[in-house]
Amino acid sequence: MKKIIINHNQWQTRIAITYEDQLENIYFSGQETLERAYFKGTVTKVLPGIQTAFVDIGQGRAGFLHISEIDRELAIEHMSKDLQMEDDDRVIIPKKNSELRDISKILKEGDPILVQVSKEPVYEKGAKLTTCFTLPGRFIVLMPNIPRIGVSKKIADLQERSRLKNVVKSLLPEGMGCIIRTTAQEQGDKEIIKDIKYLLKLWHSIEKNYDKGKPQQRLHNDLDLSLQIIRDFLDDQVSVIITDDKNNQLDIYKFIKIIGPEHTQKVKLYTGKEPIFDYFDLEAQIEEALETKVNLKSGGSLIIETTEAMSVIDVNTGKFLGKKNLEDTIFKTNIEAAQEVARQLRLRNIGGLIVIDFIDMSTTSNKQKLFQFFEKTLRERDKFQSVVLKVSEFGLVQMTRKRSGKTLLHQLTNKCAACSGSGHVKSLQAESFAILRDIKHALIGEQFSGNIIIDLNMAIFDYITSVSYDAILEFEKIIQAKITLKGDVTLAMNQYAIEKM
Repeated sequence: MKKIIINHNQWQTRIAITYEDQLENIYFSGQETLERAYFKGTVTKVLPGIQTAFVDIGQGRAGFLHISEIDRELAIEHMSKDLQMEDDDRVIIPKKNSELRDISKILKEGDPILVQVSKEPVYEKGAKLTTCFTLPGRFIVLMPNIPRIGVSKKIADLQERSRLKNVVKSLLPEGMGCIIRTTAQEQGDKEIIKDIKYLLKLWHSIEKNYDKGKPQQRLHNDLDLSLQIIRDFLDDQVSVIITDDKNNQLDIYKFIKIIGPEHTQKVKLYTGKEPIFDYFDLEAQIEEALETKVNLKSGGSLIIETTEAMSVIDVNTGKFLGKKNLEDTIFKTNIEAAQEVARQLRLRNIGGLIVIDFIDMSTTSNKQKLFQFFEKTLRERDKFQSVVLKVSEFGLVQMTRKRSGKTLLHQLTNKCAACSGSGHVKSLQAESFAILRDIKHALIGEQFSGNIIIDLNMAIFDYITSVSYDAILEFEKIIQAKITLKGDVTLAMNQYAIEKM
């Protein structure tokens, strides 16, 4: 069964999803996210050669909007402004798709435009933008300007697919469409209708905000992170949603009471003395997910290397010898590796082009079994779309997986200046937050009669005093004592000392 485990602090919220007590996904708040946000952008540059426009959304680097991400109706609307009028005052509308393939005829520099961020900025690239809008709900994803209805491939029953389509068709206004999510299966009409009405109301508010908004203004954000995760992952397989913060528990309970009241009994408050992520053995699993090498239970291993262009995963047999012959050993290692690769892609949030170097097998039937097993595992366990090619003669599997935000490595580490980028160290933010968690655990529950001095590394001292000092004030209220921070040049980044006065 799955668990949703939430560590809530003033400076950061961390949300883990586990399956049979093994970490499957990890999410962090405390840093700005752009994905799914709506902006009133301004076109700053149009490049017909690559059919791309750059749009200023007030985020430093301009976002890029490719012609493939411009919906047909918007293209016609923008082109109609420059088309000649006939005698009967009707606009000449392009009838061929080829007439809509020149971005310079659709957008002009200085044009205001409603855009949604479809992918976070990565490396030196700005955010990827779209005008093919989506608004996710619990049972459907509303597409306000794409008049198509899709149904999750995981809903196999034809009668159920037909029923769900008929329900949404009866409510969606003309010109709108949606994707029916797997969670809609066997849900009553009333629940789905409520979801649609909520999303339609949300879309109309975005349109109003666009009309009134200023250039580069952010018009809409997705839900708070913990509520996002619950909306996207809550199903019958989730056995418990447990948080270590009372207010967070109340917010989650109220939200679930609206979207899925049958699940409210799953919301629990963690009151143990040990930090919640330590209790569920999550801290160690997060650290392991930053390592290049992943050990398999059989004795084999994976080596995972990620670059800006692609990710490469190498499978090794290690100490596993098998019980029958070499082919049997290799096949079993590859099957175990395929299951672990699928987990690591989710956990590390790896997307884009991925090449997996499985151990070469001589039997064609084994190659086919490996491909089918890997594809099935991705389809059943991964929410993001992927395309997998069959095992090549050299044992290679090429695949693509949808990018969504930053990888785990980019969220928690910085490139190491000492090794010219060949390795990584924890980011200043991640190290500071880890120390704050340790200090909180050390202080709460203790009795203090005087003041407290905490010695910190100078960089950590500067970060906490300038960015997260509210956390220290919160600690003072809890323990009813004065806390003084001191910078110490002799302490390493992950070191600190608490002195009682």
